[in-house]
Amino acid sequence: MKLSRLYQPRKPTFWLMIVLNLLSTVLAWIARNYDLLPLVALAVGVLAVANAVIGILLALHLMRDAPSDSAAEAGGS
Repeated sequence: MKLSRLYQPRKPTFWLMIVLNLLSTVLAWIARNYDLLPLVALAVGVLAVANAVIGILLALHLMRDAPSDSAAEAGGS
């Protein structure tokens, strides 16, 4: 598992990971800065944590995968 394999912009998994992690950040910011009803705060918190966990799992998946042939060719030029 290599950290350098995390950056794979040609794979949709990479972009999904980026979007989920950004969404988690926005949800955490909303939960922290706004006075929400308890049920809404719980829902926002659960969504933020779920997005973060899915983003981490996608990152681990990207680090375990070998880079695709087209990405290796593009990096080797």
